[in-house]
Amino acid sequence: MYAALRQETIAEEILSHGAATVAELAERHGVSAETVRRDLAVLERDRRISRVHGGAVPYRRGSGTENSVTDRERLAHEAKIRIAATAADLLPQTGSVIVDAGTTTVLLDTEIIARTDLSVVTNSLTLAHRLSAADHRLLRIVGGRVRGVTQAVVGADAVADFERLRADIAFLGANGVTAGFGLSTPDPSEGQTKAAMTRSARTRVALVDATKLGEELLYSFARPTDIDALVTDAPPDHPVIRELTTHGLDVIHA
Repeated sequence: MYAALRQETIAEEILSHGAATVAELAERHGVSAETVRRDLAVLERDRRISRVHGGAVPYRRGSGTENSVTDRERLAHEAKIRIAATAADLLPQTGSVIVDAGTTTVLLDTEIIARTDLSVVTNSLTLAHRLSAADHRLLRIVGGRVRGVTQAVVGADAVADFERLRADIAFLGANGVTAGFGLSTPDPSEGQTKAAMTRSARTRVALVDATKLGEELLYSFARPTDIDALVTDAPPDHPVIRELTTHGLDVIHA
């Protein structure tokens, strides 16, 4: 395989799985570890990946920037499917639910559609489109400004709408999670909207894949103590997971 083609494949694998070690990549592509390290150096120079000890993760931008919806949909996609399927067990048959905009939370759509007596409030244009196309009769979308990069409705109007609610459960997304900084996102207006969602539900569940753990973005919208459960594909011995459990957070492994 030509180097350029191998590097493109490696970049796609890292984006899809959220991380890869040098040893894994060397075995998978039948090349030496040193060849993989050279490939990773090229990809890092091109801002396709970020190298970490023993391997690489998707490119980490500054704390105030974020990937497009398309890129985020591809990142750790299989893990997100498992996380959403696990979180769906927490959906009530009736009552009310808040669903945050996000590439993991939107995957709750099929299970929500099956619950015809469940009231749904969301700030996700994507989820609202999917539910309305299925003629879900108890759907409400909050008002406010639309952020194209996340397809989320945010801002003062959205915050005011959420603050008038008291839902049974909220499913939240985050760009980063640490025990010290909590759940974070790059955009303050999106963070303020997420904070309002967190305050507006009796039970708060975060859906976070392993690539988000250890990341701290610009705006913290919830502390670990503000969340009742975290659904993730990360193993129990992940250092961030171990720290979060010391705060009393219930971690559900997908």
